[in-house]
Amino acid sequence: MNQLRNEHTPKPHPHSRRSIQIILIIGITFTAANLRAPLTAVGPLIDEIRRSLHISNTLAGMITTLPLFAFAGFSPFAPNLARKFGTKLVLFWSLIFLTLGIILRSLFGDLGLFLGTVIIGLSISVGNVLIPSLIKHEFPERVGVITGIYTASMGLFGAIASGISVPVASESGVGWGVALSIWASLSFLSIVLWMPQIIRRKQKLSIVQRTVHSGIRTKAKDVHEKKDEMEIVKANSTSINKINLWKSPLAWQVTVYMGLQSMLLYCMIAWLPAILVHQGMDSSKAGWMLSLYQLVSLPTSFVGSVLAGRKANQRPLVITASLCVLVGLLGIFLGETELTALWMIILGIGGALTFCLALIFFSSRTRNADEAARLSGMAQSGGYLLAAFGPMLFGFLHDAVNNWTLPLIILIGAAGLCLFAGLGASRNLYVSKNAGNKATI
Repeated sequence: MNQLRNEHTPKPHPHSRRSIQIILIIGITFTAANLRAPLTAVGPLIDEIRRSLHISNTLAGMITTLPLFAFAGFSPFAPNLARKFGTKLVLFWSLIFLTLGIILRSLFGDLGLFLGTVIIGLSISVGNVLIPSLIKHEFPERVGVITGIYTASMGLFGAIASGISVPVASESGVGWGVALSIWASLSFLSIVLWMPQIIRRKQKLSIVQRTVHSGIRTKAKDVHEKKDEMEIVKANSTSINKINLWKSPLAWQVTVYMGLQSMLLYCMIAWLPAILVHQGMDSSKAGWMLSLYQLVSLPTSFVGSVLAGRKANQRPLVITASLCVLVGLLGIFLGETELTALWMIILGIGGALTFCLALIFFSSRTRNADEAARLSGMAQSGGYLLAAFGPMLFGFLHDAVNNWTLPLIILIGAAGLCLFAGLGASRNLYVSKNAGNKATI
């Protein structure tokens, strides 16, 4: 019996297991690269898009806001899709739809611009929600390190997208459409690199089916190992029904923190180049300032994720991040253009720390991967709904007062509120005392 069992459930060699993990890390890295670049590419081009389509600043802000509404509306459904079809398969299809959305947005006129933007937002929301829980499931002992790789990849490609948008649009001769369409090649490459996960999933399903048909009685632990590609692991069968994260004050603090730091990020992505141009900087240099803001996040997000993953209480990091954000925003508010690079570095450090902390909270405030997925879904739904109004409100206020003073004051106030939410979210507590009990602070 043992011999038959071993035929159907071979144990992977340690080197094989290491190779599988490396391939998965590569897949996560390139998938993460798609979660920001298609959006950050828009900011430096938003004035050109607005002039080309003859739309107001408020409507132009919707180009950045629509994906956030998609994040808010679709994020709660991503964990359910993962449980039903498998995390890695859902991520695979999200990359396919992302590629289609980028092409539609870039090459099919006014309607394609907005419809494609919505599809891009829906696709990215899946990765936003599921990758943090996938990291917790696949790398429970290295959550901080893998999260650092994940956030660094987002920051790197987001920065590249911001920096090359204007040059590509100017040199292509056909405008912003080509500059936005090039990111379809990155998402297509990511589909190819994610294929090994789908192949391995099919192989595991085949093993499970052969085991069932042969009548072999397999231990529950072995069954769990074979199905780990199909679903996010649950603590037990009753935890999903009994833990109501929407009644947890701690979960709400994580959600507000996620929302306010996202509001800051997407307001900067949408309007920072326009603010700097208004202060006297040329558009190309303003685009590279946005790139600098994001490039600074690369080492910061990695180091910050590692440090946050090692600490039970992240309050010192929360305070440091918020102070950097406030100093950077005040520098932009004062309009000292000769110091703009310095403000971008300080603001980039603060923004990167707040973002990686928000992601770490999904793991550090939960006990298992399913809770992490649902907290991620809640935080990104409520958080991005809050963040969605940021770029649109910025554009509206600018249209109303014809300057950036009032919008920046409001953003500085939001950064202060983010600090208070972070102080609560960073406590060494779980959203539930244990699986199966009601949520608690």
